[in-house]
Amino acid sequence: MEELRKIIEIISNLAILIRTSQVHDIKNVAVVNLIEKVTGLINNFLKDEKILQIDLVGEFFYANDTRLKYSIEHLLNFDFLSRELKKRNIGTVIFKNMLGTEDTKTFLKAFLSAGFSKDPLKTMLDSLKGMTSITVDRLKRVKEDEALDMRKVVKKTYFNAVSFSKGLMNKIKTKEAVNIKKAKRIVESMVDLILEEEQLFLGMTAIKDYDEYTYHHSVNVSVLSIALGQRLGLSKKALNELGLAALFHDMGKVEVPIEILNKPTAFTEDEWLIMRKHPQWGVKALLTLKTPDPVLVRSSIVAFEHHLHYNYSGYPKVRVRHEQDLYSRIVTIADQYDAMTSSRVYSRVPLPPDKALSILIDRSGTQVDPLLLKFFINMVGVYPIGSMVLLNTNELGIVYQSNPAFPDRPRIRIIMDSSGRRTDTTVDLTERDAEGRFIRSIVKTLDYTKYKINLAEYLM
Repeated sequence: MEELRKIIEIISNLAILIRTSQVHDIKNVAVVNLIEKVTGLINNFLKDEKILQIDLVGEFFYANDTRLKYSIEHLLNFDFLSRELKKRNIGTVIFKNMLGTEDTKTFLKAFLSAGFSKDPLKTMLDSLKGMTSITVDRLKRVKEDEALDMRKVVKKTYFNAVSFSKGLMNKIKTKEAVNIKKAKRIVESMVDLILEEEQLFLGMTAIKDYDEYTYHHSVNVSVLSIALGQRLGLSKKALNELGLAALFHDMGKVEVPIEILNKPTAFTEDEWLIMRKHPQWGVKALLTLKTPDPVLVRSSIVAFEHHLHYNYSGYPKVRVRHEQDLYSRIVTIADQYDAMTSSRVYSRVPLPPDKALSILIDRSGTQVDPLLLKFFINMVGVYPIGSMVLLNTNELGIVYQSNPAFPDRPRIRIIMDSSGRRTDTTVDLTERDAEGRFIRSIVKTLDYTKYKINLAEYLM
């Protein structure tokens, strides 16, 4: 949160600098002082983060892929800067490599002159040619029929998290320093988007990648855990902590030999003994990342407990039964659900989402917390996103949005009509005819892997 505060201060002061320079000469003492202030603020941020990318998407500002939410005191400055950027067709400003005051002055001069140009973006790009510390890019047009193309933002945020997860595990393997601040920032951006676009983010978890299972799995468990935590009414601070703990839950697997982790056949008893040590190894990995802070301590608890099972029938075995952490019980459900619905080395064919839910229901009260499971089922729906279904109209479709009010009546993307022709239309199963009867209902679920369906084509 400290990084976001710094970014908001930078953008607000950049807006003040531009507004002041429109009134006063660039040599004016007020402008000179503001140039020095903005340069200092940006350099202070770049010391830790190396790069600051500010994007204007629709009416919203993003910084390093995190949407900015600012108080009323900054509203006028952000609105002013938004208008000025749009006038110049600029949607991205990137700061890197530490700035000198001359760099900031050059940017300011270019920005001012671009405001009087017939082709402002070209003028801006020409003026900054050769600069390595400040670059700009074109404003990305938002579709007319929507305020913001959130699907692209969700997709980018999700894959940023997958990329970070991959880099994180590689760094832990090689004993390199890990940027915990970046991890927290990535989770915070996911929490923000899940609070606004839960269904889109849940859709991302339905798109499975066998080759990158470990990294996608960590992110999927984080997304599912955050969404479940939201349903439970957890605060935003708690959701951030939960999301981070879920992202780190399998960290101990970096110690499992790769030949065991990627073994295509069933484990031997000795191999299972090694695999079952990853919760303890996860605790060790997390607590040696840096001077332990409360969030990492909580994450290490989740890493240790996520295979214990609700009735302690799992692993590792403990002598004294204690009340398991709430985050652990949430992550256990998310972990088992995503694992069952994913292709893995030793399980190439994933279970359909509804079958995975049936197995979780069978495990209720033994392996998983029964109350939390009820909230989870309500969240994903009776037919979770990504389920392939046959309708009573003989149409074939993919569930792409659940309906909490009617868990058995989600929204469907029809991919084949009643005549067997490929199509792509959207229907809501709560729609009724003139007599009040439902127009469409689900007859049964199907295994999409048998139909060679690419879920990403419909969910992304």
